[in-house]
Amino acid sequence: MLAKHKARFLAAAAALSLITGCHNKPDATKTSAEVKANMTAMVAAFAARDGDKAVSWDAPDFTGMFHGTADTHGQEADRALTKQQVADPAMKFSVSDVIVDAAKSGDLAVWRAKYSYTYTDPATKQPKTEVGNWVVGWKRDGEGKLKESWGVVSDTPAAASAPAAQNPQPM
Repeated sequence: MLAKHKARFLAAAAALSLITGCHNKPDATKTSAEVKANMTAMVAAFAARDGDKAVSWDAPDFTGMFHGTADTHGQEADRALTKQQVADPAMKFSVSDVIVDAAKSGDLAVWRAKYSYTYTDPATKQPKTEVGNWVVGWKRDGEGKLKESWGVVSDTPAAASAPAAQNPQPM
């Protein structure tokens, strides 16, 4: 009889955990770590000139906003732009100062970093390096997988050079 009650209790507990979503529910800490890992892999793929892999985290409705260009909508549009970027022989790319903010629920996160991007300047045909901020929004899809929902790349002005030393005038 005790075994019968134990079996009922275990069945009820399992059903309750399914109803309340207590099984493997994402949280902010896990989501933050997952986004950092995804972005590290994405940056590595881009730096390795693998355009297909670099966009493999895109959501189907991804929107990319890259300064000076039209927005990209969807994974295929992002793939076309990314393949063009990685085909540039001067291309070099790195990120630093990475921060991830994740919602308590674990369903949404924002990744942000400073970037350095070297490319061939179309006007001069010479390598040019820009620096700026890259902000990426992540959300979980219907299967619970994190996908890149949107990205914003915004260049920043070059660092100001130090002011020229003033020569003091004798008195």
